[in-house]
Amino acid sequence: MKVGIVISSNDPETVWNAFRFANFALNAGDDVKVFLLGKGVECEKLADARFNVPEQMKVFVDNGGEIYACGTCLKIRESESELCPISTMKDLYEIVRESDRLLTF
Repeated sequence: MKVGIVISSNDPETVWNAFRFANFALNAGDDVKVFLLGKGVECEKLADARFNVPEQMKVFVDNGGEIYACGTCLKIRESESELCPISTMKDLYEIVRESDRLLTF
């Protein structure tokens, strides 16, 4: 199955759980793509003792998951991403279009 996940939150627990689910789906054999939108582009820099978001993101990428970050949202925040390419609404549209299931966090 192809799973698309859109993350627009910067709440550490929410983002951590989104990536835990993404990792679970990858391990189950699904094709998983994550798109970071709005506040979601901040998740790579989230620091929380209980919810290690960067670690979950790295596990996801290391296991073949793909993460895309909205370029406009990164630009607004004067930020960049080390784990994922700068992307556009076209990339988000393609993820939505090709996914069998789409989740939002």
